[in-house]
Amino acid sequence: MDSYRIKQFSYKFICYTFLIILFLICVLPIYMLLINATRTTEAINAGFSLIPGTNIINNWNIIQGFGINIPLGLRNSLIIAISTTFLSVYFSLLTAYAINIYDFKFKKAFYGFILAMTLVPMNLYLIGFFQYMHHLGMLNSLTPMILPSIAAPGTVFFFKQYLDSALVPELIQAARIDGATEFEIFNKIVLPISKPGAFTMAIFAFVGSWNAFMGPLFIIGGNINLHTLPLIMQRLQGDAFRTDFGAIYLGMAISLIPIIIVYSIFSKYIVSGITLGSVKE
Repeated sequence: MDSYRIKQFSYKFICYTFLIILFLICVLPIYMLLINATRTTEAINAGFSLIPGTNIINNWNIIQGFGINIPLGLRNSLIIAISTTFLSVYFSLLTAYAINIYDFKFKKAFYGFILAMTLVPMNLYLIGFFQYMHHLGMLNSLTPMILPSIAAPGTVFFFKQYLDSALVPELIQAARIDGATEFEIFNKIVLPISKPGAFTMAIFAFVGSWNAFMGPLFIIGGNINLHTLPLIMQRLQGDAFRTDFGAIYLGMAISLIPIIIVYSIFSKYIVSGITLGSVKE
């Protein structure tokens, strides 16, 4: 019995130690970001510290001295992130539902094309997308950063796997017999069933859109009034002779707040959404 208890204690000790290390690896960078947002540039260059500083107001004044409008950047980032999240989740789920339920010509080829597109990184077609938007006269606007989210191959793939395990075809047939239209079936049956997976992909879409840098830099880089927070962070870098790290950290801390809020509200759906989407009977 004593030997068994020793083994159990050793096992728990190793597991908890490993989890604590992972926790510190994840949390410590965020904590240091918040701490450095309150310190001076000289103190940051001097070394590591776990104690908050008293320079947060001065760092904010430095940001204002650059002529940067943080509320405007927050507004632009929120418009793009919220619109992108809604369009990506809704239309990707709609596409996955069509692939899952309907039989049509070239269905396998269409789904294979979607799978192939998940392997193509955005930076590979960014220049072509820039030229396309230039010909359409849509540069220096938020629209090109929002509309492409309607076609999100990775999200479609996730929802296809999710619906394979979560959606019962007999339920759809019963709704059709009761006289429900196809959009009523999707909005009143498929959406509620897919809520855990939808919230999971919504978090990923929101964070990805919120942190996007290369796309906004190419499309709206010339219009300061449309700059998102990542582009604003770049403007805080100063020049080769002086960089105000305290102001940069403060700006990054401000940009991190919406992500923390969104994640804290919807994080409970992540595990259930990913788990159900990965199981196929």
